[in-house]
Amino acid sequence: MKIYKKFLNHFSLIILLSFSYSISFARSVPDSFADLAEKLIPSVVNISSTQTIKTTQNTLPFKFPPGSPFEEFFKDFGGQQERKAFSLGSGFIIDKDGIVVTNNHVIKGAEDIIVRVNGSMEYKAEVIGSDPYSDLAVLKIQTEEKFPFVKFGNSDKARVGDWVIAIGNPFGLGGTVTSGIISARNRDINLTRYDDFIQTDASINVGNSGGPLFDLDGKVIGINTAILGQSGSIGIGFAIPSNSASKIIDQLIEFGETKRGWLGVRIQVVTQEIADLEKLEKMEGALVASVSESSPAKKAGIKAGDIILEFDGKKVATMRTLPKLVAETEVGKRVTVKIWRNKKIISKRVLLGRLESSKEFVSENKDTSDVTEDINIEELKISIRDLNKEDIYIRELPKDTTGVVITNIDKESPLRFLSINDVVVELQKKKIKNSEQFSQLVSDLIKQGQKTLLFATFNSKNQRGYFTTKLK
Repeated sequence: MKIYKKFLNHFSLIILLSFSYSISFARSVPDSFADLAEKLIPSVVNISSTQTIKTTQNTLPFKFPPGSPFEEFFKDFGGQQERKAFSLGSGFIIDKDGIVVTNNHVIKGAEDIIVRVNGSMEYKAEVIGSDPYSDLAVLKIQTEEKFPFVKFGNSDKARVGDWVIAIGNPFGLGGTVTSGIISARNRDINLTRYDDFIQTDASINVGNSGGPLFDLDGKVIGINTAILGQSGSIGIGFAIPSNSASKIIDQLIEFGETKRGWLGVRIQVVTQEIADLEKLEKMEGALVASVSESSPAKKAGIKAGDIILEFDGKKVATMRTLPKLVAETEVGKRVTVKIWRNKKIISKRVLLGRLESSKEFVSENKDTSDVTEDINIEELKISIRDLNKEDIYIRELPKDTTGVVITNIDKESPLRFLSINDVVVELQKKKIKNSEQFSQLVSDLIKQGQKTLLFATFNSKNQRGYFTTKLK
C-alpha cells in the first residue's frame, strides 16, 4: 500500500510538472499582436517609383540588312519608343527627419520616388545612397515634418522558433501585418554576393519588399527582401539581418556609398577531392583560383592554389564565408590571413583595400548610360562602339585617350590582323573622337580614292602601335 501511495505521489508530481511546463509554454505565445502592430504601422511606408524605358521597335514585318538603301527610306516606320515603368514596394522610417530604408531593387533606375505615409500623405523622396550588392537603399523624404520611427534590434540574438511579425505597405492603403516564426538562420539563396538571410514563415506578399521584420520588442531584426515562388504567401520568406544591414545603412547615410574591405582574389569551393589531394582533414576554406594584379592579396604574397582557412581571426568554413568576412572588415585594416600551402598552415599580413575602388567593382557597376550602341562599318567589315571612361579606367589607358573599341571583325575584313576589344585611336594620323566621326572619316577617305589606311591602336596589353591595310 505504501509503495502504491508513493507511486501515486510521484506520478502526481510528474503530471504537475508537465502541466506547469505546458502553462509556462502557453504563456509565451502572444494573445494578440494588435498593440504592437498599432504602434509600428505608422513607421512603415509605401514606396512607388517611375522610370522611362527606351526601346527600339521595328513595326515592319521584315528587317533590312545593315547598309541597305531601304533603311533610310523606312526609318520613320520604326525608331525608339518610350514607356513608363512603375515599381511598388515598402520601406520603414528610421529617423524622425524622414530617413527611409528599403530595397535597392524597389528604387533602382527611378526618376521619381513617392513615399506614402499612413496610407494618405504623399511626399517626394530622393536617394541618399544605394547598394546593389546587399540590395539596400536609403531615402530622404523631402519635407520638414517629423515622423514616428523604429529602431534596429540585435539580429544575432534572434533564434529559430522566435515569434516575428512582418509589416508591409504594398499598395499604399495602409500597413498589412502577418506573423510567424523564424524558420532558419544564415540562409544562402544565391540572391546577392553576401547572402545571410533570416528565413521566416510569416507571409511576405508581393509589394512588401523593403518592409521590416520585427521581434516582439518592436525592434527591426530584418528587412524583407525575397519570397520563394512567383505569388508569395507560401510560407517561405527571406529577410536581410539587421546587424549586417545597419552597417551598410550607416555608410550610405554618412558617405552616400559603401566602403567594403577588398582582398582581391577569385575563389572557388574546396571539394572533397581537393581536400583529399591537399591533405586537409575536411572540406573547409576557400580555394584561391586567381589573384588580381596590384591587389592587397598580391602584395601580401597570396597565390593561386592557396586555401584560405582563417581571416582576421575568424574561421572560413566555406567559400561563401570569405566574401562576407572581408566585406565587413574596415578598409585600411591590417589583418592576418591563414592559408594552407604545401600541406601546412602559413600566415600572411594583408593591408585591406576598398572594394568600390577596385577595377572589378567598377567593371561590374559601370554606368550603362555611357555605353553606346555598336555601329557597323561596312567598308571595313567591322563593328565598333565609343571608348568610354570605364574602359579607360579599367584598362589603365592615358586619361585623355579617345577612340573606338572594335566589337566585331568579319572574317573577310581587311582588319583581320586586329582583335576584338582593340582600341583605334588614330586613322591617317587623325585623332579619333567617337564612332560617328570614325565612320565619316572612313567614308571620306574612300571617296578621296585612298587605297592604304594607317591605324594607331592599343591592343589588349595596352601596347600602342601603327598598322596599315590596303583596300581593294
